[in-house]
Amino acid sequence: MIMQMRVDKTLSQLQIATRSESKKLFAAGRVKINDEIIKNGSVKFNPERDLLSVDGEAVVYREFQYFMLNKPAGCITATEDKKERTVMDFLPRERHRNLSPVGRLDKDTEGLLLITDDGALNHELLAPGKHVEKEYFARVSGKVTEEVTKRFAEGLEIGEKRPTAPAGLELRGTDGETVSEVLVTITEGKFHQIKRMFHAVGMEVLYLKRVRMGSLILDEDLEPGAYRLLTEEEINKLKTDSGKTEL
Repeated sequence: MIMQMRVDKTLSQLQIATRSESKKLFAAGRVKINDEIIKNGSVKFNPERDLLSVDGEAVVYREFQYFMLNKPAGCITATEDKKERTVMDFLPRERHRNLSPVGRLDKDTEGLLLITDDGALNHELLAPGKHVEKEYFARVSGKVTEEVTKRFAEGLEIGEKRPTAPAGLELRGTDGETVSEVLVTITEGKFHQIKRMFHAVGMEVLYLKRVRMGSLILDEDLEPGAYRLLTEEEINKLKTDSGKTEL
């Protein structure tokens, strides 16, 4: 059961307007509940029963927030830190409540990071038994051979109790014998896993960027540090990835 929601808070949560921007919308008579113009943002409504609209366009309420961030290098994957810049610093502070990153990317790793307050989905996507794929683009030192690809497919000893699960390794390009560009697909999330896997075969990661998590693909239009809300289709596909029921 969804409780009564404040109109201004809802517009803010859904990234339609900040609290200050909402005041202008109310003053101009651009916000309605059903057919009634709303002049005060503190007015409450029931998303399951009432139709909230802005400029005649229906506002679709979501119980949870789902953001795609193109994480830049140089920040840590944490909700807060006294010394380091975190991934949360790229989202407006008014949206931080209950949000947390799904998994972790190393400080120098870039790319796709899902940030949500849907704790159940967060847990399911990271659960080892779900085997949700994470795909990375990497530049590594040396030449990726068929033998290296085979070792990734078999699983590697990286100092854990067990070898890594089988991983995909696809060569995308080379710079002579010195640098290889690859796509790596893993289903785990061990500490520095990809770096340790290449280290195990005598190679070093020079650049790393996550480009996919399950069905969610990094939006190429997002510059490093930029974010956007997920679409309904993206959310439903992620829930299918995790085994949860669609919206």
